[in-house]
Amino acid sequence: MKKLLSALVYTAALLGAISGPAQAAPEGIEDLLTGEMRKLQVLEAPKPLDTTISWDDAGATVSLGDYAGKWVVLNYWAVWCAPCREEMPTLAALQEAREGEDFAVITLASGPNAPEKVAQFLEEEGAAALPHFRDPKSAQARASAVFGLPVTLLVDPEGREVARLIGGADWNSPEAHAVYDAFMGEGS
Repeated sequence: MKKLLSALVYTAALLGAISGPAQAAPEGIEDLLTGEMRKLQVLEAPKPLDTTISWDDAGATVSLGDYAGKWVVLNYWAVWCAPCREEMPTLAALQEAREGEDFAVITLASGPNAPEKVAQFLEEEGAAALPHFRDPKSAQARASAVFGLPVTLLVDPEGREVARLIGGADWNSPEAHAVYDAFMGEGS
């Protein structure tokens, strides 16, 4: 019975029925959704995510929990995805501009992306320094309701999705930085 109850609680948490304290979207966020950021879907309340990201190049499992305490831009992509190729340099520029104690950019190649092809793609796009992981069976993507590529999630320091953008975008644009600042409580 305990196992059944635990499974139900876990499933409810994954589906967003149970979460930590609800955090409203930043005040005035709608006014910041301009340019490519107008495609950003801001959630009414943060949604818990499965913490497993997947595998690094050595085959070790990586966890979103490794990034606890940071705002994370989590990008789902694939080597065959043309919009992914266009946005990857902007993710690399964002990482260079903002990465630190409270911010990280993570890329997750979803589907059967061979490690050597992932490395080649990132090198060609000037994004080899980005943290990159693989989700070869798209299990993490499915758990996060990602059914097309690219999709990028904005994840709060507690590991919950607060916004998502379906399709490509310039993640280092002034509009994107204004959104990050609003969520992080900066520049107000």
